[in-house]
Amino acid sequence: MAKGAEYIDRAAIAWLHRQNCSSCHSSYSQVMARAVLGDLKAPALARIKGFMEERVAGWDRGGPGKGFPAEEDEAATEVVATAVTLAFHDGATGGRLGPITRKALDRMWTLQRADGSWNWNKHDLPPQELDEYYGAVFAAVGVGQAPEGYSRDKSALEGVERLRKYLRENPPPNLHHQTMLLWASHKLDGLLEPMGREKIKARLLEIQRKDGGWNLPSLGGWKRMDGTPNDPDGPSDGYATGLVTYVLMVTGTKPDDPALTKSLAWLRNNQRESGRWFTRSVNADHAHYITNAGTAYALMALKVADGFRP
Repeated sequence: MAKGAEYIDRAAIAWLHRQNCSSCHSSYSQVMARAVLGDLKAPALARIKGFMEERVAGWDRGGPGKGFPAEEDEAATEVVATAVTLAFHDGATGGRLGPITRKALDRMWTLQRADGSWNWNKHDLPPQELDEYYGAVFAAVGVGQAPEGYSRDKSALEGVERLRKYLRENPPPNLHHQTMLLWASHKLDGLLEPMGREKIKARLLEIQRKDGGWNLPSLGGWKRMDGTPNDPDGPSDGYATGLVTYVLMVTGTKPDDPALTKSLAWLRNNQRESGRWFTRSVNADHAHYITNAGTAYALMALKVADGFRP
């Protein structure tokens, strides 16, 4: 666990130094995982979370929106992802909703479209930067996790209802996004009926591999940048196994369930010497950044299993 945490810290700090921005695959996942791990004094958590809070504070310097990125989709994606991550952090650490978190969440609603979605990054980089649905369902994860009953707060009610309507009227385009919807429905009601939750769980268990893991290509029919298909029967990987194991547990499946006993064993047996759990990019082999998010999810799954509280 310590080596895995060190790995995601290094990845997030390295990205910040190179790009001076936050990313779904390294930065946001690092803060979420660190919150679940509970080591709130970790220097890298303070650095990455502090950077996000500085960005929120700077969004309105010089006037509303003056601190935003130039591109509209970059602005909306940064606001939503930052708000979600800070809200998840506040909820997972048992704390109050911080004023910066509230500022980010409140700004998120101002960028929401009438249909309940946001102009999310669409850079043809699945699973996180491909479609509007991911941005909406990720927003639902954060809103549901936000403490102090934020989802029922007067300032959030209209936006939350638009978000619910969008997720009800737009079916998840793949099993990855269904898994995210299952996760969001754990804390935000009105997204899935009990039967719908059980169907997603059953589908995930149907494609669990014999070694106990899952692989990312099996969660979506994405093609690689060169047009070649990804292999849904390829090796199990950290991202899919970590995410699915974590989501199944937080939605009530006990870690001693036979399927999770196998997936947790896979996680314990497949960590690399570097501390990471490797995931091959479903886009191109020159940058397996999804490994960073996968390592974060693997750590979250192992931590939840260690002190199971659905």
